[in-house]
Amino acid sequence: VQLQAFGGGLVQAGGSLRLSCAASGRTFSRYAMGWFRQAPGKEREFVAAISGYGENTYYADSVKGRFTISRDNAKNTVYLQMNSLKPEDTAVYYCAADYTGTNYYARNSARYYDYWGQGTQVTVSS
Repeated sequence: VQLQAFGGGLVQAGGSLRLSCAASGRTFSRYAMGWFRQAPGKEREFVAAISGYGENTYYADSVKGRFTISRDNAKNTVYLQMNSLKPEDTAVYYCAADYTGTNYYARNSARYYDYWGQGTQVTVSS
């Protein structure tokens, strides 16, 4: 699976961005998809995840209520809608794929994700 993330940019605090991650391959629905982020000098952290058919979604507490993860399996694409952005959301955002087969879960730990996109920079100015 090859992943390509895009949609990052510079936005003022309180603004919105939508990240997209396009995946190659014909079995996209068998992968849970996750978004992670890494700020300078910090560890990579979980942001959100979605199960293969979108039945279940999970969010980090820091983004709950502001970010929404979704997917369109017909387009092999996962999205991260980010609203009410804060300066502390500034980071490189990565999408990742975790093979889960026909299971309906998604995981919040990077160690389960085998495939990663190249990252897209999100900068939120105060």
